[in-house]
Amino acid sequence: MSLSINSNSSALAILQSLTSTSGQLTQTEGQVSSGLQIQTASDNPAVYNLAQTQRADIANLASVTTGLGRAQSIADVAVSAGQTVSDLLTQIQAKVLAANDPTQDANSIAAYNSDFQSLLKQIQTTLQSASFGGINLLNGSVTNGVSFMATADASSYLTIQSQNLSLGGTLITLPAGGNILTPTAAASALSEVQSSITNVNHAVATLGTQSNQVQTHASFVATLSDNLTTGVSGLVDADVAAESARLTALQVQQQLSTQTLSIANQQPSVILTLLRGG
Repeated sequence: MSLSINSNSSALAILQSLTSTSGQLTQTEGQVSSGLQIQTASDNPAVYNLAQTQRADIANLASVTTGLGRAQSIADVAVSAGQTVSDLLTQIQAKVLAANDPTQDANSIAAYNSDFQSLLKQIQTTLQSASFGGINLLNGSVTNGVSFMATADASSYLTIQSQNLSLGGTLITLPAGGNILTPTAAASALSEVQSSITNVNHAVATLGTQSNQVQTHASFVATLSDNLTTGVSGLVDADVAAESARLTALQVQQQLSTQTLSIANQQPSVILTLLRGG
């Protein structure tokens, strides 16, 4: 082995190995501390790009989920109010049937009429209260339904159709100011309330179907988001157990390289010994 005071090939080789080990150690420490194998685009450009795309989809799906939750609440409020209106119409039918009995006296008819008008007012109050987030599907304020984003790329929408249950409308034909004080009025009200009950029950069933559709789609979106999250994890997450073992090995390699470099750096001093011997 030749000795030179100008170069130390052994030390240079060990230094290169130490530099490489230190770089790997830094990378491994970052993976262990962050839990990520792919932290930046420079780690793996292709995988990083794919992971970022999926992360964007996950964020978009979160917005979809929020919108669907609002849609679910709007539909549920409408269904609940519609069921209440159906129950009130059933009570009105009982009052109207009683008023159609020819044996009833004027006082009884007046009492039934008072109950009849009170129930009509309750229907109006129920309809005006059936709002969520400023949207009311039952009082006629919404004519074309309400649409909500259904996909992460905003290419598809889910629509909840409104059902106008206003008094004197096409579904509830009973007028707000109606009465059952005369046989003719009572007979007309009976026909109207019977058809109104049929119409309202159909409308509420439609709203219930739409509510179920929203719930089903919301469940699908949640599952899709979970699957994308799992996919991103598979792409970029580090195997912490394996990386921890590798970290220990690299730390040992770094220590050995440091000690070996120290020994190699002492080799030129042998020349001084030779000179003193001369």
